[in-house]
Amino acid sequence: MAPKTKGSTEAFKALARSMYFSNESCEWFIQEASAGQIQIACRLIEVEQEVRARRKKERLFRKAAFPQMKSFDGYDFSQVGFPEGYGAEDLKSLEFIERAQDFVFHGQTGRGKTHLAIAVGRAAVDAGKSVRFFATAGLVLQLAKAKREGCLDRHFADIDKSDLVILDEFGYMPIDPEGARLLFQVISNCYERRSLILTTNIEFSKWGMILGDEKLAAAAIDRIVHHGRLVEFGGESKRMGDSLMLGRQ
Repeated sequence: MAPKTKGSTEAFKALARSMYFSNESCEWFIQEASAGQIQIACRLIEVEQEVRARRKKERLFRKAAFPQMKSFDGYDFSQVGFPEGYGAEDLKSLEFIERAQDFVFHGQTGRGKTHLAIAVGRAAVDAGKSVRFFATAGLVLQLAKAKREGCLDRHFADIDKSDLVILDEFGYMPIDPEGARLLFQVISNCYERRSLILTTNIEFSKWGMILGDEKLAAAAIDRIVHHGRLVEFGGESKRMGDSLMLGRQ
């Protein structure tokens, strides 16, 4: 029978503590178990950790509710204008999430804003972060319905559990005054607490028209730009470039 070694027992202790076993239970098992049993127990805990990690990631992806899966693979950053001193690798590092920093992805339709936002969100989920993706108009409708049904606080609390909130297509659909106030509440709740990525084809000077309130728009912009970066998307429409109707595929 192979003897128990300090390395194997210490490895077991480390794994057991990661599963919140008590010190008393660990010491008892080490005293009673053979070297082979300790090895099997270590592998059992490792398998359980792998299962839990996989299930957690599956839950995070379901919760994120991405409309489709996108990644950084093959993404063309040549037409993406980052602020001076910041670039694609900085974005991919996800360090901005730890600092609760924000982004506005601005550019005309079809320039890859949503693709990049989803790719960032997917990378964040892969890193164990909680992400929520919303089409802005859809979120406004959800919140308005929740308010009518008396469960608005629950919806806000659910969003507040996220590390990253993505608001896609801001300004593509008109927002009524109540919806504007609800959307502002989401933006305000994110401020300095969690990261926000907002995609839009509307320049800041026209946000007042979208929200129907210049003061509300100014307050929203102030919160986003304080710890945020503006990323400009140029070039031609990626969808038009791949259009079957135009014979480009």
